[in-house]
Amino acid sequence: MTRSADTHCPYCALQCAMTLTPTGAPAGRPDATTDAAAAPVTVAGRDFPTNRGGLCKKGWTSAELLTAPSRLGAPLVRGADGALHETSWDEALDLVATSLRGIRSAHGADAVGVFGGGGLTNEKAYLLGKFARLALGTSRIDYNGRYCMSSAAAAGNRAFGVDRGLPFPLEDLDGAETVLLLGTNVAETMPPFIGHLAGAQAAGGLVVVDPRRTATARLTDDGRGLHVQPVPGTDLPLLLGLIHIVIAERLVDLDYIGSRTVGFDRVRRSVAAWWPERVQSVTGVAALTLKRLARRLASGANTYILTGRGVEQHVDGTDTATAAINLALLLGLPGRAGSGYGTLTGQGNGQGGREHGQKCDQLPGYRKIVDPEARAHVARVWGVSPDVIPGPGVPAVELLKLLGAPGGVRALMVHGSNLVVSSPNVLDVRAGLERLDLLVVCDFFLSETAALADVVLPITQWAEEEGTMTSLEGRVIRRRRALTPPDGVRDELWILHELAERLGSTAAFDTDPEAVFEELRLASEGGIADYSGIDYAMLDRGDAAYWPFPRGGESTPRLFVDRFAHADGLARLVPVAVRESARPVATGDEITLITGRLLEHYQSGAQTRRVPELLAARPELIASLHPATGLRLGIEDDDRVEVSNVRGIVHCRARLTPDIRPDAVFLPFHYGDEQTANLLTSDEVDPISAMPEFKTNVVGIRRLASVPAMPVAESGVPA
Repeated sequence: MTRSADTHCPYCALQCAMTLTPTGAPAGRPDATTDAAAAPVTVAGRDFPTNRGGLCKKGWTSAELLTAPSRLGAPLVRGADGALHETSWDEALDLVATSLRGIRSAHGADAVGVFGGGGLTNEKAYLLGKFARLALGTSRIDYNGRYCMSSAAAAGNRAFGVDRGLPFPLEDLDGAETVLLLGTNVAETMPPFIGHLAGAQAAGGLVVVDPRRTATARLTDDGRGLHVQPVPGTDLPLLLGLIHIVIAERLVDLDYIGSRTVGFDRVRRSVAAWWPERVQSVTGVAALTLKRLARRLASGANTYILTGRGVEQHVDGTDTATAAINLALLLGLPGRAGSGYGTLTGQGNGQGGREHGQKCDQLPGYRKIVDPEARAHVARVWGVSPDVIPGPGVPAVELLKLLGAPGGVRALMVHGSNLVVSSPNVLDVRAGLERLDLLVVCDFFLSETAALADVVLPITQWAEEEGTMTSLEGRVIRRRRALTPPDGVRDELWILHELAERLGSTAAFDTDPEAVFEELRLASEGGIADYSGIDYAMLDRGDAAYWPFPRGGESTPRLFVDRFAHADGLARLVPVAVRESARPVATGDEITLITGRLLEHYQSGAQTRRVPELLAARPELIASLHPATGLRLGIEDDDRVEVSNVRGIVHCRARLTPDIRPDAVFLPFHYGDEQTANLLTSDEVDPISAMPEFKTNVVGIRRLASVPAMPVAESGVPA
């Protein structure tokens, strides 16, 4: 292929537009005759509303993944010697199908589990959900979006009746004069995003709430904005305090509340005890600062409130996100021109990935799997009886606890996820995977999870495939092929088709992405996430397509302009309360662990640790500590330290910085093996969203005796 292809970045949900131009260099793994440094495509930023031609380091270097030396080029099967060996596709797929049939026959269909990913195209996510329910007959499917957006989704659904991360185009932020960012570090996680904050910066209205002085928080350093640095895990009382002030100082938009919401009186009573001085004693944020912030939000300037994982990845994450929504509703922001509320989706297709059947309780179109009408509609599209479709399964953390357990899951298929890096309480997850009768992983590389598999199936990368993605603003976009895939890899649509045939499924599993999308359109029609009015021809013309987009209707770039998605058209103000036992409290020499991301890496690092430039910039795990904490614990800059709790131990290097509170330590979660931050995180979950507690876990930290630096392999984990 020699022509350029207009597509989008393979990483985050900003989905920056790029153009890939083939160079003539071969795709696939380099060999003795291949220049390993020669990428098969060049990358150029493309003008698009979200990124306006800009890309971050990850986007600019993304082509290097296509020829990374460690890229998988043939199926791998674990032999009698315990090692993985290359084999043919027929042999690998026959083995998988035979094993799955045996496990289902002996233990039932629910003994087979499926774990998906928020980076899969809409077509793959849709077909994976269909495959699980029809070809496997299992209810036990969930995905890693449970670790990302589930709390925000649950809060949005109960308040608005719909879950779309940004219910407005990102460009709307350009006109903002006040933007409140809660628990998100967009300057590092999606750098082109910050261009949309320039107006709020210039107006002195950029407010960042984060226990760390992140790159995003430093955007307020000119003194006109505001960085609020609360005690880790106190976002909920902080928001309840802001709501208290808004009500007490009569800053509520009463006309909006009266005409567009229900539940105000209950919320008013629920925050009565959160006066500013009490909030100050809990959060460490001065009462005067709280009042200043509340007044700024209610000043009448074009105002937006945006939340991220920092306030959502908690056992009370749904309630915290709900409190942020309550604040926005009291100020009359959602649906009002020039203002709004939204939550920032993280994974590349985190939005579309949760709409079409990967979640344990959903069918395509964001339909509830327990709804008889939803089941009947999808069954008609699939050509089966509704009774054939299994009922709801269990969410991700519970699914992983079933691995190898009596009466639990005996086989697991993993698509687009690196479980032993990204999941909480990693030691237990690893033990569960090792108890399985069969672990099948589809991946580009031998990730930490793939290294444990019985069968590894090498798949195409983003530049080698067609499909659609849905960005953080609910916009459906086209992924286009720039390269012919290497001979030894296969597209996951083909893999699902081949396995379905071997399993004897009579349902259709098309291998053509456009044909799969056409089926997805039908399955989603009439649902909350209705894609029925969208087709490839429209997207190829460059038409904007925001869901819901019903057949014969129009794109919906802005939700809530006239009504919310509940039957009566009104938003719900939902009272929430602080649960004193929601999180453990650090005492003595213990400290609160905060986890998060770095500019150079993405998610589990399975891809970015294969890019030399990115790995060189951040080759190993670093624990960020305040100098006062280092002094108290006898830790100096660049010392090797041990961070531990009852769940695990992490060894890494310390970095002393005033950019973090003295009561916290920050670990990025991009590294594997003994540098995996999630060795320390709890698998206790939010009772509503099933989101694990990622952000505030109690740890101890101590200096290790001087040891040589650990050698770092290409994968970015200790050699």
